[in-house]
Amino acid sequence: MQTFNSNIDSPLVSATTGESQKPLDVIVGDDLGLEIVTSNVDSPSISANTGGTWNPLDANIGKDSGLQTVRNGVSCRQRQLVEETADIIQSNTCRGDFSSPIWRLPNEILSEIFLYCLPEDDDLVCGSRQAPISLTRICRRWREVAVSLPMLWCTLQLEFRQNAWQDRAFRSDDWQTRAFAYNSWLERSGTYPLSLRLKCRTGWSEPRSLLQPYTQRITSLSLEFLSCHGPFMMEDFHALKELTIRKYVRDDPARAINRSLSKLPVNLRRINMKDLWFDRRQLNFFTPSAWARLTHIEISIDGLDAFARILRLCPDLCSLTMIGEFYPFRIPPPVTHTNLQSLSMSWSVLSNTNEDLGLFQVITLPNLHALEARHTGRWPHESFMDFLTRSGCPLEKLIFDNGVWTTEGERAEYATLVPSFELIADPGSNFNVDEE
Repeated sequence: MQTFNSNIDSPLVSATTGESQKPLDVIVGDDLGLEIVTSNVDSPSISANTGGTWNPLDANIGKDSGLQTVRNGVSCRQRQLVEETADIIQSNTCRGDFSSPIWRLPNEILSEIFLYCLPEDDDLVCGSRQAPISLTRICRRWREVAVSLPMLWCTLQLEFRQNAWQDRAFRSDDWQTRAFAYNSWLERSGTYPLSLRLKCRTGWSEPRSLLQPYTQRITSLSLEFLSCHGPFMMEDFHALKELTIRKYVRDDPARAINRSLSKLPVNLRRINMKDLWFDRRQLNFFTPSAWARLTHIEISIDGLDAFARILRLCPDLCSLTMIGEFYPFRIPPPVTHTNLQSLSMSWSVLSNTNEDLGLFQVITLPNLHALEARHTGRWPHESFMDFLTRSGCPLEKLIFDNGVWTTEGERAEYATLVPSFELIADPGSNFNVDEE
């Protein structure tokens, strides 16, 4: 694995060429074609004649006939430096008067303000037009505060791609440049937990190699695969607590997913796979030991027997959100789950029938507190009431949307039994179904 090391307070050196690299905000700005507004107060002065580094000691060239000429040149250069310094100060003060209260804020208050500047969505890209990179380009003090605040750098979206037209943060598709920028960003996070979103259009090798130094700090990871040529093994991410997998490519999803999710990190508790579909056959590939520690699952399933299988795989499960396609003739053996507290369901029936699917005939949930149902069609009222009686659960909240067909009498009964019964409907929708 090739490591890209950077030190934000010292010159940066390329791991491949040995040449000096520019800071993260300069790399991003250059690649975006933007002007870099920074103060180079600590940088060596540049000779106006040679373009090289100028040293005041060079003025001591000896006492000869040309000494006065050298002194005049030094004096001229000194005036130039004073004018350049004034220009830098002017470029900074034009952003706001130093007498303004914001310039007198303590670093601790400024740090808190910076945290509120972070985008609220999950698309925190490595770009210079939004925080935190933009905060490093206002003035020298803001840069020092931003770079030294690890919490600003704990969230990042990384893109691994092959097509130039998909480029968002950089003009070139140079992997070396992007890897260096990502690594510099993550190094600034210090020892804080990381929340990352990966958009992968290549294989898993590049992302895994880049993230290897940080696997013990990644607590939340979102993987969006548009192309993948093998499994994305997760067992090395020991600190991972939340995992999201989105839009998996249909190359050979069953084999790749099964291999990837057969061994989950020991601390993983939440997993979101609503973009993936699982049937009973795929879920049989997983052993209870692999999924036993999961407490929150969002998933799409094919068949009522897949729902029962999830309950058996995850004895510690306390929250389940599922989208399903059910078949009236597939009714699995009964299952009891004592820890599930929240169940959110949305299903469609692959049959033109209003008969009971048998969902509430096969499950017993004695600890269920909240139930939400959406787009389910005709609600199985009788089997649902039997389920409540059999489970003896302390159901506190029941939510239906306008896709759940119930009668006025049924809704009145639910309002009596459940402390919080809520109907989510469009203004013009009608919940009533003719009673037979």
